[in-house]
Amino acid sequence: MNNKGFKLSLLTLAMTGVLGSASVWAQDTAEQDEQQASDKLERIEVTARRTSESLQEVPVAVSAFGEQELERDGIEDITELQYKMPNTTFQVSRGTNSTLTAYIRGIGQQDPLWGFEPGVGIYIDDVYVARPQGAVLEVLDVQRVEVLRGPQGTLYGKNTIGGAMKYVTRDLTGYNEFEIKGTVGTYNQTDLKVAGQTALSNNFYVGGAFATLNRDGYGEFVNTGAENYNKELMTGRFNARWLASKDIDVKFAADWTQDDSNARGGHRLLPSLLSDEPYLEDVFDAYTAMPTDNSVETEGYSLTVDWDVDAQWGFKSITAYREGSTDTNIDFDSTVNPVLLVPAYYDDDQTTQEFQLTYSDDRLNFIGGLYFYDGTACGVFGTVLGLLNLTIDNGGCVDTTSEAVFGQASYKLDDQWSVTVGGRYTRDEKDADVYRYTFAGVKFLDRGDYSADPIVINSDFTTKEDWSKFSPHASVSYQMTPDMMWYSSYSNGFKSGGVDMRADVSLNPDAANPYDPEIVDTFEFGVKSEWLDSRLRLNAAVFYSDYQDMQVTVQRAVESGGVASQVLNAADSTVQGVELESTFAATETLNFTGSIGYIDAEFDEVAFFNPQTQQVEDVSDTWSFANTPKLTANLGFTKEFVLDSGSLVWSSSMSYRDDTQIFEVPSPLDEDAYSLANTSLVWYSTSGQWNIGLHAKNVFDEEYRLAGYNFGSTFGENIVTGYYGDPRTVSLTVGYRF
Repeated sequence: MNNKGFKLSLLTLAMTGVLGSASVWAQDTAEQDEQQASDKLERIEVTARRTSESLQEVPVAVSAFGEQELERDGIEDITELQYKMPNTTFQVSRGTNSTLTAYIRGIGQQDPLWGFEPGVGIYIDDVYVARPQGAVLEVLDVQRVEVLRGPQGTLYGKNTIGGAMKYVTRDLTGYNEFEIKGTVGTYNQTDLKVAGQTALSNNFYVGGAFATLNRDGYGEFVNTGAENYNKELMTGRFNARWLASKDIDVKFAADWTQDDSNARGGHRLLPSLLSDEPYLEDVFDAYTAMPTDNSVETEGYSLTVDWDVDAQWGFKSITAYREGSTDTNIDFDSTVNPVLLVPAYYDDDQTTQEFQLTYSDDRLNFIGGLYFYDGTACGVFGTVLGLLNLTIDNGGCVDTTSEAVFGQASYKLDDQWSVTVGGRYTRDEKDADVYRYTFAGVKFLDRGDYSADPIVINSDFTTKEDWSKFSPHASVSYQMTPDMMWYSSYSNGFKSGGVDMRADVSLNPDAANPYDPEIVDTFEFGVKSEWLDSRLRLNAAVFYSDYQDMQVTVQRAVESGGVASQVLNAADSTVQGVELESTFAATETLNFTGSIGYIDAEFDEVAFFNPQTQQVEDVSDTWSFANTPKLTANLGFTKEFVLDSGSLVWSSSMSYRDDTQIFEVPSPLDEDAYSLANTSLVWYSTSGQWNIGLHAKNVFDEEYRLAGYNFGSTFGENIVTGYYGDPRTVSLTVGYRF
C-alpha cells in the first residue's frame, strides 16, 4: 500500500466525515433535544482591522487561537500553529533555533540575511518585528494569537504581502493574579514559567512573566559530544498600565529573550567524498569542524497611549524600540573537515512610531494615521573554505527609513450591506554599505579587526535607493442572515526592495544595483457562517493573487572559491487557492475542529541567467514555489469529562502537509507528504487553581525534513544537509494560579 496515498485518503475521509456530515448529525440531535445555550460556540474577538470585532464579522481570512486553547494543546511556540491553519508555514529556519521562516499562501522569505525583508509581518502588541532572528516567539503571558492571510498592506504596511501574525499579550486588569507552571518531559525537558500582576494603586497596575526553557538535544555532534537540537532559553516580560483619567490609558511593555541553544548541525543526505567517518542513521546526529556556540538576544520596549477623545473619536500613539544580536556558527557540510564553515554575526535595531485616529458611529468606522520606521541591520559572515585555504568575509549595514500615511473606512449602507475602502502610501529609503574580502588561510570572524590584509577585495561599495508605493484595499460584505456573511475584497501589498549583502562585484558588477519591491494583487471571495443554533461554524475563502517582480536570489559557485550572488526582480507568478475552517460543538462537552487549504502556485515567467550559455532564460517550467505544499489539512476534537474533582479535557489532532519543495529548484532536500498526530490530557481542578497536563506530540514519531542546504559537490565535497522537525516528545505540566 502506498503510505502517502493511504494517509491522505484516511485524512480526507475523516475530514469529509466531520465537515460534510456534521450538519446531518447535529440536525438529528437538534430534533431530539433543544440545545442549551452552553452548547453554542463562544464569540471570538479579534483585532484584524485594528479594532475589536467578532471573528464572524471581519471580511478577512483570519485564524485566532486563545490562551485556553494554547494551554490545552500544550503549544510551546508559534511554529506549532502551522499545523492548525490552512496554507500556512511557520518553521524554525535551517541551522537555527529561534529564527523564523514564515510563508502564507505561497509568499514569504526563507533567507534570514539582514539585507532581505520578510513577506509575512510579525507583530507583538501592534509593534512590527522587522527581523526574523528571535521571531520564533514562545507562548508566554499571551492572550491570543491571530494570523491574517493575504496582503495586509493598508493597515499593516510593507512586508505583509503574504499576511501577518499578531502576538497579543494579556491585559493588565488590576486584579491580583499569580501563575506558576513547571514542565518535565522527554530529552530531560525542564521548563518553568511564572506570571502575575497586581495593582499598586487604584489606577496603576504592573505585571510580568518569566520563563526558563531547557532540554537536552535530540541528537549530538558525534565527534565532539556537544548537544544537537537542544534548548537553553530564557525569556521575560514586564508590563505597566496607568489609567491617567477615565479617557486616557497608558501602557508600557518590555520583553527580553536570550537563546543560548547550540547552533544546529544538519544531517548529511549523501556520503562524504573526503571523510571516512561512518554514515549517521539518526537525522539528529551530525559531525562538525567548528564550535557549536550560538547566542541570540532580543529585547523590546513600547509605550502605548489610548485617548478616548469623546464617544466617537479616539487617538492612539504607539512608540517602540527593538534590538537584537545573533552570534552563531553553521557547518554546511557536517563533516570533521573544514570544507564549508560559516561563522556569522548579526546586529539590528529599530525605532517605530505610529499615530492612529479612529472614528465610530452606528454606520461608519474609520481608522487612519501615520507610521514612521527607522532601523539599522548589520552583519558579517565568513565563508571558510578549508580545502582551498581561503576565507571570504562578507558584511555591511543597511539603514532603512520608512514613512507612511494610511486610512480605511467601513460604512454600513443598510442592515445587510457594508463597504470598506482604504489605502496606504509608503515611502521607503535604504542606504547600504557592502564589503566582501578574500583572505589567505583559514580564519574565523574577527569583528573587522584583521591581522592580515585581504588578498582580494571582491566588493567595497555603498548604494542608496528609495521607493514609494500606494497600496489600496476595497471590500464589500453582505450580511445575508444574522449567522451568515458573504464578502469579496481586493488587496494590494508590497515587500520592500533592498541590496544584496552577498554581492561580489569583482565577478558581477551589476550585483551592486539595488533590487525593487515585490508587488501582489489579491482578489478574495469568502463566507463566514454559523449553523444549527450557533453550534457549527464554517468559514471559507477563495483567493486569486497576481504576484509580480518576485525577488529571485541567483547564486552560482565559481572556480576561484565562493559564490557569485545577485538578487533580481526576475519572476512573475499566479497563486490561487481555497481555504475552509470549521468548528462544531457536537454536544456540550464534545467539539470538533478542522481545516483544509489547497493552493495552486505557479511561476508564469522566471528570467534566469545561465552561466553556461551566458544567456537569460525563462525557467518557469522547472521552478516551483518553496515551502508551499499544495494541500494542508487538520482534524481535531476536544472532549470534556466532568469529575468530582473538576474536569478532564482530552484533545487530539491529526495534521497533513502535502509534498513540499524546499527551494524553487527541485533538490534531494524536497520532502514527501507527511502527517503528524498530537494528543493531550489536561485536568482542571474544581477551584480552577490547579491544572495538570500530559502532552504527546508527533505520537507516531514521524521523520520529516523542514529545510536544508544544497551545494552538491561544488566545494569538493557532497554538501546536501537537511534539518528536521521534532521527534516524538511527551511532557507533563503542573500549573497553579490564584
